[in-house]
Amino acid sequence: MWLGACTSTIGTWMHDMAAAWLMTSLSPSPFLVAMMQASVSLPFFLLALPAGAIADVVDRRKMLLVTQGWMLVMAILMGVLTVFNLTTPWTLIGLTFALNLGSSMNMPVWQAIIPELVAKEDLSAAVSLTGTVINLARLVGPALAGAIIAVTGPGTVFLLNAASFVGVIWVLYRWQRTPQISALPTERILGAIQAGIRYAKYSPPLQTVFIRTAGYILFASSLFALLPVLGRKDLGLDALRYGILLGFWGIGGLLGVFVLPKLRQRMSVDRLVMVASIGYAIALFELALMPYFFAACAAMVLVGIASLTVMVSLNVSAQTVVPSWVRARALATQLLLFQGCMALGSVVWGAIAQHTSTSTALLIAGAGILVAALFTRPYRLRCGEKLNLESSLHWQEPTRAFDPCPDDGPVLVTLEYCIHPSDAKAFTEAMQQLSQVRRRDGVIRWGIFQDLADPGRFVETCLVESWVEHRRLFERVTISDRDIENRVRSFHIGTEPPKVTQMIYSTGRVGEDCLPA
Repeated sequence: MWLGACTSTIGTWMHDMAAAWLMTSLSPSPFLVAMMQASVSLPFFLLALPAGAIADVVDRRKMLLVTQGWMLVMAILMGVLTVFNLTTPWTLIGLTFALNLGSSMNMPVWQAIIPELVAKEDLSAAVSLTGTVINLARLVGPALAGAIIAVTGPGTVFLLNAASFVGVIWVLYRWQRTPQISALPTERILGAIQAGIRYAKYSPPLQTVFIRTAGYILFASSLFALLPVLGRKDLGLDALRYGILLGFWGIGGLLGVFVLPKLRQRMSVDRLVMVASIGYAIALFELALMPYFFAACAAMVLVGIASLTVMVSLNVSAQTVVPSWVRARALATQLLLFQGCMALGSVVWGAIAQHTSTSTALLIAGAGILVAALFTRPYRLRCGEKLNLESSLHWQEPTRAFDPCPDDGPVLVTLEYCIHPSDAKAFTEAMQQLSQVRRRDGVIRWGIFQDLADPGRFVETCLVESWVEHRRLFERVTISDRDIENRVRSFHIGTEPPKVTQMIYSTGRVGEDCLPA
């Protein structure tokens, strides 16, 4: 899988460099050049959530085969049109958008399969290895593309990128993936999207990752958007030297792969991200103030180290704070945020450069990274290191007189606690933490009520959309969630465990057979 990804990623970086270079040949407008980056990011913004939901519902191997096939066709089309000189600026933007529709459906599921291929303790190394692929491709791809463009033109590069998808498709076709089997019906796509959004809404550790991601990407996107203009207009580079410039970015990324494990041993993830953000800002200042080829190459090495450090840290943080049932959706949400900020940033920085200069835009972006790093510092990324997200499966089934149909509902679940009056405040505070767990996993309405006649009697109410969603709660509760529940139940002073009652919205059908799904 890694070798297949390496081949394809080299082709992708060749393609990206050729597309950016072709756009500068078709139009010198900084706005249109920045729109190229927007056409890359916008598909992710539109499709990341559906892609994540589908990846958590369908067979991930089959989904990867479909997305890789789509990108193969789009790359061939772009190559043929360019070879015959039929590509216009807006045709290039449109085909880039279409190609990245496939990429946006592919990336969440590709990231989600990594924990299936490696053990948990190797996850950080595996993500770093993925970073090695990206930076090796960034080193080799642009330089190779520059040489090919100088000889035959960008159309050949697009066709070579199409060929690179064949290797990945072959590896995926031969992969014997072990399917994940559940006794429950498959989630519907719309419901899966809603569950992913709900999880992100009520998961503070995941929200921390999102805040840090947005604070970084909004300003880091300036370099992605403006580097083609900087290289061609400010530095006066030809295709070959522009490819070499991107190659130094890749060299920095490869250095980061070897440096990052040692840095992780010496400093926390939060400090690591802070230091790398400062390094990225310094590189932007250097590119803005020293428009010389060798100075730019040195700055790109720093960009490579810093960007790899930040992105690996953020990705690993996202991977480690979500369980497997929602992993693709959580990563898709992060990707949605990433690409949304990238698209917005590309348009903003392109407009700023259009009305001022490329150097001014990079200076503003560098200052913005420093300010964002300072203001997002209170949101710590280490919160996922102690979480045990394995399914606990510790809930016991209450006695039922009949089994509802999967779509029956809503379901009302109540739990009765006996609490000493002096512990009422502490118990209520603990319940607020538990409420986030309940809502995150599927409860649509939650409450805690105190009996006016018996102040020591508290009733927790959980309303779930349907019977099948209630059944899914049993699989979603994790070992870390059980620890929160144990703290809540430590306040219970009754001789028996809290009484659990399950009730379903009455339709008058009691014990009747369900209609086939």
